[in-house]
Amino acid sequence: MQLKREAIMQLQHRKMTKSALLRRGLFLFIGAVLMSVGLEIFLVPNRIIDGGITGISIILSYLTQTPIGVFLTLLNIPFLFIGYKLIGKTFALSTLFAILVMSAGTVLLHPVKELTNDPLLAAVFGGIILGIGVGMVIRFGGSLDGTEIVAILVSKKIPFSVGEIVMFFNLFILGSAGFVYTWDRAMYSLIAYFIAYKMIDVTIEGFDESKAVWIISDNFREIGGAIMDRLGRGVTYLEGEGGFSGDNKKVIFCVITRLEEAKLKSIVDGLDPRAFLAVGNIHDVKGGRFKKRDIH
Repeated sequence: MQLKREAIMQLQHRKMTKSALLRRGLFLFIGAVLMSVGLEIFLVPNRIIDGGITGISIILSYLTQTPIGVFLTLLNIPFLFIGYKLIGKTFALSTLFAILVMSAGTVLLHPVKELTNDPLLAAVFGGIILGIGVGMVIRFGGSLDGTEIVAILVSKKIPFSVGEIVMFFNLFILGSAGFVYTWDRAMYSLIAYFIAYKMIDVTIEGFDESKAVWIISDNFREIGGAIMDRLGRGVTYLEGEGGFSGDNKKVIFCVITRLEEAKLKSIVDGLDPRAFLAVGNIHDVKGGRFKKRDIH
């Protein structure tokens, strides 16, 4: 037992390879640069803000005529220490690197003229670029905003989820744009925030979204075999028990992409129209021995 515990500890503290470290650093750099482009080339010149610490930094920069990079760094530093304790050293260092790159990028891009003066175009394309940048940084183990770290701490003391706290916090910040700028800019800021939020999800999860499937049928062998043969996906047979009847049931579990969902439903419907079928979204898939084959 002691040897097993020591092996786990060694695995947890194993250093990243140089290639993995370089890859992480490269994507953190690209994500942070995209964030600074979205801010300085689209949002800030058009007086459009984002949520979280970034939104506060934009407002403070406008009110004090101080470069936004100064506030992006200063306001995020306290959350680095909190993130270090809550998540770990790697997260804190990745976040520090991304924030410094983003702050430097905003300083270097500040003299560059904005690409558009149309606030709607600025909100749309600024939100897209900013969302891709933030999503890339999150995907590779860092963060560009301390809002969620605060929400994690606050959620332990009040009866609200992390998501609800972040939403309230951001609505308050975005609403502040109406007082600092004008109310039409606050509405454009909401558009930019919504687009960035969606693009973060797309960047983290990817376009090829995975789905988990559960199937209950007396013809489980035929359905499982058809999924493996025709869809090229591995299946797992789980043991189940009917809550009402008490009968033993076999549950087929497999993971597919959203593009394969229609084909899977046609397979199940063709072999057992009365089968129970449930499909749910999942964010990440790793491992498995089954080699994907072409659909037919």
